[in-house]
Amino acid sequence: MPPKHWVVLPTYNEAENIVRLLETLRQLPLKVGVLVVDDNSPDGTGSLVQEYQATHPDFSLTLLKRPAKEGLGRAYEAGFRWVLAHTSAEYIYEMDADFSHPPEYLPSLADALSKVDMAIGSRYVRGINVVNWPLSRILLSYGASWYVRAITGMPVKDPTAGFVGYTRPLLSRILTAGPIRFKGYAFQIEMKYKAYLAGARWEEVPIIFVERAAGRSKMSRQVIQEAIWGVLWLRLKRAALRKSLLTQIASPAEDEENATAAEGTA
Repeated sequence: MPPKHWVVLPTYNEAENIVRLLETLRQLPLKVGVLVVDDNSPDGTGSLVQEYQATHPDFSLTLLKRPAKEGLGRAYEAGFRWVLAHTSAEYIYEMDADFSHPPEYLPSLADALSKVDMAIGSRYVRGINVVNWPLSRILLSYGASWYVRAITGMPVKDPTAGFVGYTRPLLSRILTAGPIRFKGYAFQIEMKYKAYLAGARWEEVPIIFVERAAGRSKMSRQVIQEAIWGVLWLRLKRAALRKSLLTQIASPAEDEENATAAEGTA
């Protein structure tokens, strides 16, 4: 039986992590399918995924190859649209490929999704739960969460979280309402804000966030600036976004249309 849970993993130069992560996901008690969205990593991440596919034919694993790095938001949008168009997934998850989002929390997100529309792996729902971050990074992240809540009014403790699960109807509605605007980490805020405006129910599942042990962070000043101004844009566009979300009713036909925006080849 095809898995009803699918994980979307965007990668760029994750050769040090990807095989170990795929093996961990394959061994979970929760049966998952995995879509790796690779932006033409020069370190050979995509080739390692293909090798793992060949040696583990029992594992539902697909590689979506994109020609170049265009940002986290673009990679996730392509991955989400591919999953909606090519699988019967009922629950779709996003997570980093560097183990900062511990895979063992996936069953907890799945349990939450049996009751709500969106499950958020939250660093801040019970205090501050991060490991190996300098104080400056903690202050930046926690301050960003406060800023997002203050500007948007969205009552999510960790609005910049990147470990998130969606039900198929919610994700399809968000994507049918229009393309994702932001390329960087502002994408995370945009997705939650659109879910909020669509009237979604969510649950923040407490996790412990662990800073990557291998590879390099993709955070940059440009990404931070996009997030700062992006939050203001989202608030200014609140009425238009809400209208587009509430007038869209996801359907199987719309799932097929999502395929047209999925870049690359599987």
